[in-house]
Amino acid sequence: MTAWPDAFDLAATLSCGQCFRWRENADGTFTGVASGRRLTVSPDAAPDDPFWRDYFDLSLDYASIRRELAARSPVLAEAAAFAPGIRILRQDPWEALCSFILSQNNNIPRIMGIVERLCEAFGDPLPGGGFSFPPPERLAPLSVSDLAPLRCGFRARYVLDAAGKVSSGLDLAAAGRLPLPEARQALREIDGVGPKVAECVLLYGLHRLDAFPVDVWMRRAMDVLLPGVSPESLGPYAGVAQQDLFHYSRRHPELFR
Repeated sequence: MTAWPDAFDLAATLSCGQCFRWRENADGTFTGVASGRRLTVSPDAAPDDPFWRDYFDLSLDYASIRRELAARSPVLAEAAAFAPGIRILRQDPWEALCSFILSQNNNIPRIMGIVERLCEAFGDPLPGGGFSFPPPERLAPLSVSDLAPLRCGFRARYVLDAAGKVSSGLDLAAAGRLPLPEARQALREIDGVGPKVAECVLLYGLHRLDAFPVDVWMRRAMDVLLPGVSPESLGPYAGVAQQDLFHYSRRHPELFR
């Protein structure tokens, strides 16, 4: 184990709504699964394994990115200073797509429960405990009734449509390399993938840092904190700005009364 980069905040990164497979333990460590690998990690020491260092995006200079964003606006400077340790995880694109389809009209604890039941029902058991995320080929032949035990409601048919399209040739990685408008459109060919889910998949699953998810809460935050500013005007790291603003807004509800 080695030290985390300066200002890295493990808890904020894993609990800010970009991923749903990490649980905090009583001792302050976190246990999670990504790409069929299980890890327990401490806020005091970063993993040495290249896979996990890439997953936590440790090679990217977030301090430089946040200095660039801070120069654009005093509000972005304040948000960046409030949450300097959040990084955008490099998640598996299929898992991100499926998870954010399940996230629609849901809260984080419930999303985590649905994702956990999905993995327990259709994933593979892992050494040390836990289950892998089921591949699209495993979900595609299923029916809505097969997913009923997940208690994911109307989202079940969207998950199955996504699994069918990905398993039959929709290349998520290739879609992520397209110009942003075309990448969005490619993802929105999947039933149930609207603007917000597409943007979440681009940012959190395909590491398109120019993507900017907007929901009701984020739209309100932009109206209050950056009136008249469009996400496109925030540049190539708009997604980092979004994460900072989202975290800042959640922790300052008094701004929106």
